[in-house]
Amino acid sequence: MDLSLVIPIYNEAENIPLLINAINQSLENSNLTYEIICVDDGSQDGSTEALKDILLTTPCLKAIILRRNYGQTPAMAAGFENARGKVIITLDGDLQNDPTDIPLLLQKLEEGYDLVSGWRKNRQDDALTRLLPSKIANWIIGKITGVKLHDYGCSLKAYRKELIADMNLYGELHRFLPALAYIEGAKITEIPVNHHPRRFGKSKYGLGRTFRVIMDLLTVFFIKKFLTRPMHVFGFFGLISMILGFFIGIYLSVLKLGLGQSIGDRPLLILCVLLILTGVQLFSFGLLGELLMRTYHESQKRPIYRIRDIYFNSDNQK
Repeated sequence: MDLSLVIPIYNEAENIPLLINAINQSLENSNLTYEIICVDDGSQDGSTEALKDILLTTPCLKAIILRRNYGQTPAMAAGFENARGKVIITLDGDLQNDPTDIPLLLQKLEEGYDLVSGWRKNRQDDALTRLLPSKIANWIIGKITGVKLHDYGCSLKAYRKELIADMNLYGELHRFLPALAYIEGAKITEIPVNHHPRRFGKSKYGLGRTFRVIMDLLTVFFIKKFLTRPMHVFGFFGLISMILGFFIGIYLSVLKLGLGQSIGDRPLLILCVLLILTGVQLFSFGLLGELLMRTYHESQKRPIYRIRDIYFNSDNQK
């Protein structure tokens, strides 16, 4: 299988037939073998029935029906798990992504990239509630993760299958896939893609997801910086805390033993004890993190490196 298209669906009954038809039209002259994987994430508007009807006349369609509404990240993970294509393309089910851009993503991927992200350069959404927060979020994500893209929120992306196999999705991490791919050593680029106004249904995105996105962003930052060396962050702050507590303790000891001053009612004494205890705890967290990290990698036989290519002289292999 050359290509798998993964489409999370949630209450998009009116859009599904038009989307499937548009995808087939965009790929009919490509000579690619492909499958369309629609993941129904607990829809309540008849999307499941619409998918079943289209299945009767569309052999390339695969419908995955989830038990309830889990969210976009689990829906995408289910699609990835069942994808057979060498290349996986994701897009939304609301017809705002344009299937005619699929060949452009594939063409860019052939230039040697592992992930090609769409950039909705002329985005057709509300300026105040969608565009402005998105621009701010893209800037913050780029600064924190080191992967600077214009549009992290664009679902239209192309991935090599082996890249997806190295990534596990939780929470709201689907929007951070480029950052996770960067951690795995992927070559990433983006291209401008079309974006259309929503024709049917209502948007499922809003400002209410901001807190979850921030928490996942902090998770991605920690994974990027300290996944294989948690002691470097916990141990560092723990050591600083213990050193400060130690010197404050020496200062208080000099006051008490050398000058005979009372230190029992000094706030500095409480600070000294707090710093030492906090330092010990942070240092312990670092050690526990190291053990968990080693268990994680060794139990799954997961290497801490990724090899892109191996070159050798064939004469040396004789």
